[in-house]
Amino acid sequence: MKTETDLTNVNVNMARRSFLRYAGVGVAGVGLLSVASSCHKDHNLVPTAGVTDVGSGDYGVLNFAYALEQLEAAFYLQVIATPYSNMPSVELAFLTDIRDHEVCHREFFKAALGTNAIIGLTPDFSKIDFTSRAAVLGAAKVFEDLGVTAYDGIAYYIQNATYLAIAGGIVSVEARHAALIGNLLTEGNFVSSDQVDANGLNISNKPSAVLAGANAYLKTKVSATSFS
Repeated sequence: MKTETDLTNVNVNMARRSFLRYAGVGVAGVGLLSVASSCHKDHNLVPTAGVTDVGSGDYGVLNFAYALEQLEAAFYLQVIATPYSNMPSVELAFLTDIRDHEVCHREFFKAALGTNAIIGLTPDFSKIDFTSRAAVLGAAKVFEDLGVTAYDGIAYYIQNATYLAIAGGIVSVEARHAALIGNLLTEGNFVSSDQVDANGLNISNKPSAVLAGANAYLKTKVSATSFS
């Protein structure tokens, strides 16, 4: 099993390569964030010991997304570093692609937010058996569904149209991930009733509900007091 140092090296190298794909929009994002009058730099509006708050305004929205992307990236980095037993090559390829996407998303938000970014979060994957295909794919479904419902639930609060477009581009990728994971778990089941409602609309969750799920896999707990 790879050590924490090994995973960190993989993490850094992946980030450098993957972030180049977002370089253009990343530079634009940094510039826009620096002049966004609706955003605030205070990340702990209601300080709580041991909890990191995402803040308010558009910075808060982007930090909320950044927190989730940190969690997803950490999960897939571990999955690829320690593949589950007898992982087929095609599944390794699929999950590697997802890892690349999530690292890219994480690095995009980190760069765009700059000094306004929340701290790096420490995951807690002690509940996940990374040697088990069922356990890994089950956790992947939780994270992907959580991510999609999170973006849909937070979009209402976005004030800057550019950020809304970026969020739309990222959530569409997360939805593709969710469909793929669903199909790997049950062939032919790329969408289920716990993902899409009777009207054909994706199910969304409030930030508080999303973070309740995410915090179960984080040592560094996160709150979003401005987005009730």
